[in-house]
Amino acid sequence: MVKGARRIRHILEGLAGWVVFGFFSLFSLDLASNMGGWLGRIIGPRLKVSEVARRNLTRAFPKKSQDQIEELVTAMWDNLGRVMAEYPHLDHIRLYDEDGKWPGRVTVEGAEYLDLLRDDGKPGIFFSAHLGNWEINAMAAVQRGLPLTLVYRAPNNPLADALIRRARRRITQCFAAKGAEGARDSLLVLKKGGHLALLADQKMNDGIAIPFFGREAMTAPALAQLALKFGCPVVPARVVRTGGSHFRMTLYPPLDTPTTGDRQRDVVAIMEKINELIEGWVHENPEQWMWIHRRWPD
Repeated sequence: MVKGARRIRHILEGLAGWVVFGFFSLFSLDLASNMGGWLGRIIGPRLKVSEVARRNLTRAFPKKSQDQIEELVTAMWDNLGRVMAEYPHLDHIRLYDEDGKWPGRVTVEGAEYLDLLRDDGKPGIFFSAHLGNWEINAMAAVQRGLPLTLVYRAPNNPLADALIRRARRRITQCFAAKGAEGARDSLLVLKKGGHLALLADQKMNDGIAIPFFGREAMTAPALAQLALKFGCPVVPARVVRTGGSHFRMTLYPPLDTPTTGDRQRDVVAIMEKINELIEGWVHENPEQWMWIHRRWPD
């Protein structure tokens, strides 16, 4: 009975997702983004999950008034609505012209660090957070000649997973879903000298407790473990929305990864550095982060 109800819910959710995807594909990128932002602002704050965002924001920014928190919730949904509406158009976002320069829709700082990953002959890891339109991070690498395997958390709904994979196939054909099988795939990619791209700001229930916005947050240690195992560079990147469907991407030098001989201490030190970096990004653009994620234990 329960399984049957879950299956029906998955079918309905999946069909709704495909309908929305198809609807936004009918319009130009700019128009779809504007419509998605408008719908996000109207519908999002009324959804039950927005209570998670309000609670997270209040704890992260205790000095902000309730009106300021509501403004951030609405702005967050504007960004999320735009991201969803931009998915059908990912293959229309070209970040380089024929001379390898960055045209007007996306401006980039630090593109040389992508070239470093591409040309150093080593495996590498490229990470970001759910900020701005996070899919542009991987697009920037692939369009600059750096093949990537996307490490991601698969939705519980297989139809939703199929939709996300279809959208992301406009970026790459290589995926590794988080879990035991995905871990094996990630190891194999790095063993072959390949590169992984992942979003490092999600909760992992059986992860390690690392501070994030002044509170302990269960954090996946795999990024640090893989970096230490293979001795590979770890390049941070973030994308922020500068207005409409225009963005600024910033890439940073590879992280300094400690190798003290105490593997557990080194893993914690790396993940502390990563959480601190992401926290700084979110502080600068709090309205563009995904506050509806249950990042902290309640």
